Amino acid sequence: MNWKSLLLAACAPLLLSACATAAPSAEIAAPAGKPKFGTFGFDVAGMDRTVAPGDDFYAFANGGWMRATEIPADRGSFATFTALAELAAERTRAIIEDAASSDAPQGSNARKIGDYYASFMDEAAIEAAGAAPLKPELDEIAAIRTRADLSRELGATLRSDVDALNATDYTTDRLFGLWVAEDMNDTSKYRPYLMQGGLWMPDRAYYLDETPRFQELRAKYKAHIVRMFALAGFTDGERRAERVLALETAIARAHWTVDQTGDVAKANNVWTRSDLFTQAPGMDWDAWLRGAGLDRQATFGPWQPSALAGLSKLVGSQPLAAWKDYLAFHAIARGAPYLSKAFVDEHFAFNGTALAGTPQQRDRWKRGVDNTSVALGEAVGKLYVERHFSPQAKAQMKEMVSNILVAFDARIDRLDWMSPETKARAKEKLKGFRVGVGYPDKWRDYSALEVVRGDAYGNWRRSELFEYRRNLAKLNGPVDRDEWWMTPQTVNALNLPMQNMIVFPAAILEPTFFDPNADAAVNYGAIGGVIGHEVVHGFDDTGALFDVRGDLRNWWTPADMAQFKARGQALADQYSAYEPLPGLRLNGAQVLGENIADLAGLAVAYDAYHLSLKGKAAPVIDGFTADQRFYFGWAQNYRSRFREASLRKAVLSDVHSPGEYRAQTVRNQDPWYGAFDVKPGQKLYLAPDQRVKIW
Repeated sequence: MNWKSLLLAACAPLLLSACATAAPSAEIAAPAGKPKFGTFGFDVAGMDRTVAPGDDFYAFANGGWMRATEIPADRGSFATFTALAELAAERTRAIIEDAASSDAPQGSNARKIGDYYASFMDEAAIEAAGAAPLKPELDEIAAIRTRADLSRELGATLRSDVDALNATDYTTDRLFGLWVAEDMNDTSKYRPYLMQGGLWMPDRAYYLDETPRFQELRAKYKAHIVRMFALAGFTDGERRAERVLALETAIARAHWTVDQTGDVAKANNVWTRSDLFTQAPGMDWDAWLRGAGLDRQATFGPWQPSALAGLSKLVGSQPLAAWKDYLAFHAIARGAPYLSKAFVDEHFAFNGTALAGTPQQRDRWKRGVDNTSVALGEAVGKLYVERHFSPQAKAQMKEMVSNILVAFDARIDRLDWMSPETKARAKEKLKGFRVGVGYPDKWRDYSALEVVRGDAYGNWRRSELFEYRRNLAKLNGPVDRDEWWMTPQTVNALNLPMQNMIVFPAAILEPTFFDPNADAAVNYGAIGGVIGHEVVHGFDDTGALFDVRGDLRNWWTPADMAQFKARGQALADQYSAYEPLPGLRLNGAQVLGENIADLAGLAVAYDAYHLSLKGKAAPVIDGFTADQRFYFGWAQNYRSRFREASLRKAVLSDVHSPGEYRAQTVRNQDPWYGAFDVKPGQKLYLAPDQRVKIW
């Protein structure tokens, strides 16, 4: 999820507080470009009251907004998260442009931020350089003569560009991705996890699905490869493109699916250095380890071992010419956003328009802000929170999280299917939760990152290498239990299972997720649902496998685990019945963890709201009951519109359900039925024994 800074009010709607009344009856002023909200903080005009909530609650709460909202031309989709991300980008732009125009001391973070952004925005210098910045890497690839050379080059391309558990970022276009995180079996030390990669398109289905839609997309991809080679000065692009596509198709056949990748028990593997040779022959592993700077590492964590073995086999069996073309194309495609306009436009034509259906490229300043935030994220974030996040806001949010933890603890007590033994372990884990709000306690050191004004491509390459080396250095030191995996200016939230920690960056703590002028019921449905979601991630189908220390250790009785899995399967089956596009259903197993977090997170937020009333009657505002307003807050979180290509991509490769289906988890919540008088025969109605309840 993604965030913004907290506004302060004398009557902050905190969990367990007595303040549950609405703002004055005048409409709450909204920022320019945003809808106006009614007296209780929900966009009533965005509803569609011609729809029965029991038939389609998402449309009832958001149908007017859906009709009135255009997807911006530079987006494949648009959602509540997107709106907050745009606000955060505007704020970040001001910070970065101030840094770019200042005369900050050489070597300071402000100078690096300004120089990085100014270099990306210097289109004249980038245009003059043309394809020249690619030459050193392309020369290295052209010099490959042996399997050892190839293996060394593949190792040299390794970067820390995946995250298997915290951000669930499974994809990299490099043959392997590196994730340096706590050892699942002993979180007092780090383990370097190796993950499958090597595909440019989003998922194996894009290569292997034989339906006309994907065949057409593969034809567009091949033409794109040809054009990229031509821009970089290569001849015989057609033959090269055929080899690249054939090799990537072979790589796709070796890949695990998204739901297989999410199975941490299958991913918890430890290989020694010698195991690389015996379990995954084909790669010259000595050369690869030297290229990757991992030649002194004794153990590794292959996340998808059979896939890594399959990719290694291809390194030993496929022609060197095919691998050289593959490496060259990937180098060109990765670097294209930092090169001249012809590269940028061709990169967008395929990756933006063909893959995501986006008709127009984002403004250059937006891309510059994004790229600078990636390269110097916490340096930018430190300036962001100085301007847009107060100590009082942090204290308010921490109190709200604390109160939701209390409500969840009470839910554990009330479970009728869990044994006292497992309940005790669950409560122990909950008590050990740590919470990060707004920004990390310790900021990252960027002193070793070299930023050269006027060298946009080189700055990007050096920043990637800086981040990679930072992660390699972690292998030689103690575990940092307080590391944040997300910047303060990111609109999102995280559960870190191996740190037993939840994180809420500053940028998500804004309306409509959190609004101090809204009544408490809406806030609990909105940001309370988000908080509950992240708490429950510690107890979803993945989080429940980790103990209070963050170690992967079973703390369940067999009977309790069987009950838990059965309930999870019921939720997976429910979501597998949803069909966002004709012939394309959700994969319930793939999205199960997020849906468990939504299901129970919303339930605990509901409990927390009613606890906050301290026995007082919940107010009726503008004719809406408190329970109705609570569920409106949740539904508004997940307003979203998709272009078809973006929706297809999300269904195939994302671990989250599209917003419409996240909103309609309400059909499993008993209070929702009473709030909206939902009756048998309506489309969302579930009989009480069919409503999934897990926590």
